Amino acid sequence: MGLEGHDNSKIMMHDCCNIPTTEKLTMIKAEDVQLEAETVWGAMHGLETFSQLVYVIDNELMVPADIYIEDGPIFPHRGVLLDTGRNYFAPRDIMRLIRAMSYNKLNVFHWHVTDSHSFPIVLPSEPELANKGSYGSKMQYSPAVVRAIVEYGMSHGVRVMPEIDTPAHTGSWAGAYPDIITCEDTFWLPSGSDWVDRLAAEPGTGQLNPLNPQTYEVVNNMIKDTVSLFPENFFHAGADEVTPACWKTDPSIQKFLSNNSTLNEILELYINRTYPYIRSHNRTVVYWEDVLLDSAIHVDESTLPKETTILQSWNNGSNNTKRIVSAGYRAIVSSADFYYLDCGHGAFMGNDSRYDKQLGDDEGVPFNYKGGSGGSWCGPFKTWQRIYSYDITHGLREEEAKLVIGGEVALWAEQADPTVMDAMIWPRASAMAEVLWSGNRDENGNKRFAEAIDRLNEWRYRMVGRAIGAEPLQPLWCVRNPGMCNFVQ
Repeated sequence: MGLEGHDNSKIMMHDCCNIPTTEKLTMIKAEDVQLEAETVWGAMHGLETFSQLVYVIDNELMVPADIYIEDGPIFPHRGVLLDTGRNYFAPRDIMRLIRAMSYNKLNVFHWHVTDSHSFPIVLPSEPELANKGSYGSKMQYSPAVVRAIVEYGMSHGVRVMPEIDTPAHTGSWAGAYPDIITCEDTFWLPSGSDWVDRLAAEPGTGQLNPLNPQTYEVVNNMIKDTVSLFPENFFHAGADEVTPACWKTDPSIQKFLSNNSTLNEILELYINRTYPYIRSHNRTVVYWEDVLLDSAIHVDESTLPKETTILQSWNNGSNNTKRIVSAGYRAIVSSADFYYLDCGHGAFMGNDSRYDKQLGDDEGVPFNYKGGSGGSWCGPFKTWQRIYSYDITHGLREEEAKLVIGGEVALWAEQADPTVMDAMIWPRASAMAEVLWSGNRDENGNKRFAEAIDRLNEWRYRMVGRAIGAEPLQPLWCVRNPGMCNFVQ
């Protein structure tokens, strides 16, 4: 789409202006305000900057005078991931998210379209995947709808990066193609089994069988249709959380392993068959870090060309980012320790007796009470302060830091749907947006928390005024009494 690296703009305002609210903003003369940008995307961000300089004070529209702003982002990739495979989000909700992203100068909508729970996108070559894998005909994204969302993103300076996660997280494919899916429609954690023997990372089982030739007929059709619908240069192919026990339930895989072969070889077979096909469509391939770093099933570095592969980190904070870039790969940072917006809401699974504690947890096993996670594997809740504090190149040498192209906050949808989307994303994603655009430190290298809250709080009200349901950060009293709600004056 050609949106990468074209966000810079310059704004100059001279001798300007208090404008009564009864008058139009166009009263500002052209010679009073100048905006320069190399691309329409930079101009769009410049106009957004200008809009944020306008205030209403005592019923007057106020614009500051004698200002020169030369602006551009630190990181070219600044995104939000939304999972529409676990719960359905209507096109209007996705477009509202894209619009809010544009307000925040975020430029990549990472659309995690499908998962084991549903397959909502209608692919012309494989319509049965949606017909039998979605939650219903009214919870599908037709090609026309997808194109409309992509075009809406383009008009707002937001690239739409698709993710069709494979070979794991594919249980929803089984309705159309049961022969290419292993361990589908089974209970994810069999009674009496250890965690290592789970059939999926969470309820919703099913993984593609890389030993079945039909798998590649279906996957190649999926890739062909997806790249035709999404002109974005990045194709996210998933490859996370491949579970050994699920593959081991299949007789053909059992036979393969009995001949001194390994699960790593099965994953390498899958990557070697699908990676070149994605590349043949002139796409850079994005995978989750698991494809290289997972302790149970992973591929060798030689399988993934560094020039055309990007790895997205989500585990172990800066440690895994370090492992990715030290191996020579570009990285997108989405650390669950900082950037997972769904964390802290407890587990979504029922029939869990660990919650049945009235006074405290078992000694040495915090869960629901004294210091426990409350059932959220990535708890606690990631506050705006937590997000704002994160330096995504922490611990990296200068040459390694250059391989970090940016970051994404993620809203996984086990416990999210359109009714809570705005509040779960905003304004916490705004905290990341500022850090990835201009950093979280002042000219002396100190974290700028004190000034950030006033900016973020005021910005939250601006978003609400633009019909984005961002959650409140402070009482209104704090806005009207600047500085009085700080921890240290």
